[in-house]
Amino acid sequence: MSGLVLLLWSTAAALVLIVAGIFAALVMMDRISLFPEAERSQVQQPGLQGVVDTSYRVMILNATPEEGLAGEVRTLLLREGWSADLVFGSDGASEEFEQTTVFYVDEADEAAALGLADLLGGADVQQSDFYAGLNDSETPQLTVVIGLDRTTPGSGTPSG
Repeated sequence: MSGLVLLLWSTAAALVLIVAGIFAALVMMDRISLFPEAERSQVQQPGLQGVVDTSYRVMILNATPEEGLAGEVRTLLLREGWSADLVFGSDGASEEFEQTTVFYVDEADEAAALGLADLLGGADVQQSDFYAGLNDSETPQLTVVIGLDRTTPGSGTPSG
């Protein structure tokens, strides 16, 4: 009987440690926030103006079910003066991103992110290093995640 009790306690302790480890890993990868901040989008310092800076690399991720949006944004940026080797896009990992958002890494990149958001017609702007690992060059990068707010009605997207 004591062997069975010992086995049950060992199993329970192992499960607790596994769950705690998974939770800690998710917190460290910023997938879970213990203390959510207040709404961060479109929060800018007083007097900070957006500047369109075509020297930035721009990664465009289409996070909607509608195909071709990344190409449309890429074409817009190329018309605005970006060189073709600095603008690239693909489909995102999600198809349910609500609001189009421009992500930047360093505070020094905020003005360029605001300028790009204005160029896109009022996208949200957030500081995050989530996409920083995808930049394989020394050139600073902005990331545009196209949301469901940019889809056309009747394109097969979920209705609100």
